[in-house]
Order: sequence, then structure tokens, then C-alpha cells
Amino acid sequence: MSDGATARGSATEREEARKTAEGLEHLSGFGNEHSSEAVPGALPVGRNSPQRAPLGLYAEQLSGSAFTEPRAVNRRSWLYRIRPSAAHPAFTRTGNGALRSAPFTQTVPDPNRLRWNPLPAPAEGTDFLAGLWTLGGNGDVTQRSGMAVHLYHADASMRRVFSDADGELLIVPERGGLLLRTEFGLLHVEPGHTALIPRGVRFRVELLDETARGYVCENYGAPFRLPDLGPIGANGLANARDFRAPVAAYEDVEGPVEVVNKFCGNLWAATYDHSPLDVVAWHGNHVPYAYDLRRFNVMGTISYDHPDPSIFTVLTSPSDSPGLAGVDFVVFAPRWLVGEDTFRPPYFHRNVMSEYMGLIEGAYDAKTAGEGGFVPGGGSLHNMMSAHGPDRETFDRASAAELRPQKIDDGLAFMFETRWPVSLTPQAARAEHLQQGYDDVWQGLERHFRPLR
Repeated sequence: MSDGATARGSATEREEARKTAEGLEHLSGFGNEHSSEAVPGALPVGRNSPQRAPLGLYAEQLSGSAFTEPRAVNRRSWLYRIRPSAAHPAFTRTGNGALRSAPFTQTVPDPNRLRWNPLPAPAEGTDFLAGLWTLGGNGDVTQRSGMAVHLYHADASMRRVFSDADGELLIVPERGGLLLRTEFGLLHVEPGHTALIPRGVRFRVELLDETARGYVCENYGAPFRLPDLGPIGANGLANARDFRAPVAAYEDVEGPVEVVNKFCGNLWAATYDHSPLDVVAWHGNHVPYAYDLRRFNVMGTISYDHPDPSIFTVLTSPSDSPGLAGVDFVVFAPRWLVGEDTFRPPYFHRNVMSEYMGLIEGAYDAKTAGEGGFVPGGGSLHNMMSAHGPDRETFDRASAAELRPQKIDDGLAFMFETRWPVSLTPQAARAEHLQQGYDDVWQGLERHFRPLR
């Protein structure tokens, strides 16, 4: 992958970006019909595509779903921009770097429990796109099904612009703040937040700190939505009002800008003579979002037993089977544990779903932290039906604990859970930061069985 359009940002640039990020306004609500204009009068009234769009702009629709999909799941936005997206030169293939896409056929799915340490430091001048490293995934990008797990480690802001035709990108920072400049406006995300960039939306990632590290779920399937609440009722889990959409902000920049498009698993690049982030006004529901994971309204038991982790679902991408997600995004946010006569950490289990878990900060209550353990920036993969659960140290401690109300607030973990096995990329299967002794955490679980006589 060419890094020619990237450069290591100066401390002054980072400070300017941080001031911009911290002063942003935003729109509230997930799935809403939002509208925004950076210049008064730029948004047409009463129609989407007038004969002459206001202020000499071009009207353009960005469709995130088929025109005829049901209204409840239809995604589209109208953009009013300085130049139409069609005004660009031909794209040519460029290197993929460490970015890979489904189908993942170079390795066979592995039933073993696997865990990785954080990604090593990037080469100097690595931006977000060059810093993407694919762990694995499932499905097929050409069929718009499945998902991929990526990690990123960068030390430079992007000068180029990126869009993903293969899927939407759920970005989960673990280290370093990000300013996301999108066609719709600007979003600010820090560790503990997440950002959702819809399929096809162009954006650039600027670093707010010297380095940035985190996780990305690339969802090839149905767009993420809020899960149904069922018996929980009308409120709880991730509240729609806590999702932040950008207000319109545009770049009126003349001059060469590299634009990279991910299409059917490969990267294609073209050099525009202007910035494509030139949308002056927009309206619709196919928009980027940011969300503070600590605002998640946790549901849990107030009697006994540890509930299934589905109660921690932030966003879900449904499949053709009701209740069986193409991918769920789950967060283990701060919460109280009060169950009586209950083993309070997550229980031992085997799951038809496959689970990739990452750690944003602190420790996870079912695993031992520290060197060689489950650490921020690292991740574990438990493919379908692989037996897992608390390690021996956690089991011994929780089994003997005095059951008083306990606040879990010293860590923030998440999970990408998917209906199909996750196949690894060769680079993940052979990575130096793959922990070789992960199975050892379950060694020493003693026999306690005492038959009644």
C-alpha cells in the first residue's frame, strides 16, 4: 500500500485538530431522518432534486440499501455538493498492505482458543489506512454477507480520503483520539467511544495524539441497527438519543487529493483535482455516528444467575434467520453485580456463535490481566463451539468470594459476535504477537466432585 500521501503530523497540527474536535456540534439520534446545512439556504425545500440546486450545488443521492427495501430498513441520504462524485478520473489498483477481505480461504477455521497481544508499533508515517491489519473473518464481500475483524496502529494523520464499498466500518479506539472528517461533517471519538462509518461514505482520519490504536469491525451484511428490546420494554441498552451524527461541514479545496476505494476486497486509488469532502448540505438516514460506550444502559439480574451476554448488545446486523445476527457488537460496560448464590463472572460455555473479544482499558472480569494475559489492545477468538469461560484464577476467586453488591468499573471490554466461524488470515495465524500459551489459563481446574454416599 502506498504511503506517499501520508505524513507524520506535527504537534501543532494535532493540537489544532484536538481544538476542532472538542468544539464540535452534533445531531442526536440513531436512524433518524437528519438534515444539516453548513451554509444557510444550501438545503432544498420541498424536493430532493430541483432543476437547479441552491447555491450552484449538485444534488446527489447516496443509497445504503436497495431502492425497494422496506421503509423501516431503507437507508439513503441526499447530498448537496460542490462537485458531483462522478467527476473523478479512473481508479487503478494499489497495494492492499495488511488489509484482507472475505472469502478467507488461505487457512482453515481453527477450533482452538486463540489470543493475541496488541499490534506492534507501526513504521513511522503510518496512517489509519496503512495501519489496518486484518485478523480474519467470514462470508464473502461480493455477496454482501459476513464480516471481518481488523486492528489498526497508526502514528500519522491521513492526507488521503478513504471509502469502503464492501461494508460499513465500526471503529473502536483503544489508544489515541481520532477526528473523523466525513462527507457529512466531523466526528470526534476517543478510547471508550465507537464510530460507525456507513458503506460508501468517504472520510479521513486525523490523529489527536502521537499514536492511535484500536479495532475495526467491517460489516459486509445488513447495516447495523439497534436491537429490539422485547420484554425489556421501551428503554434500555444503547439509547438512540446518545448517538451523535455530524453537522454539515465541507472542504472547498482545489488541488491533488488521493482517494482510495475498497471494492470487492481490493484497494483502488485515484488522484482527484479537488477534495471529495465537499458536501455543503445533506439530509437522510445513511449517516455516520459516534457513541460513548459508557452511556450504555446495562440490564442485568437483580436476583440470581449471570444473564446471557446478549443483554449487552449495542448494535446488531440481522441475517435472514430471525435472532441470528450476521454480527453483533457487544460492550461490557461498568455495572453492578448483585446476584445471590451466583457465580458472578461469565459462566463456562460453548456457543454456536463465534466471538472475538477486545479490551479497551483495565481488566475483564473473566480473565487475568497483566503480561501474558488479556491486555488492552489485545484480543481473543473463540470460534463456534469452542469451550471457554473464566480462567482458573478467576474461577477460584469468584467461587470463594463473599457475595456483596460489587461495582465492576475498572475495565471496558467489547465483543464482535458472528454467526459463522472466523477464519484467520495467514498473518494472524503466524503473528509473533499470537500468544502460544493461551490454553494454559484453564490448566489446574481441579476435580471437586464428591459423590453422595
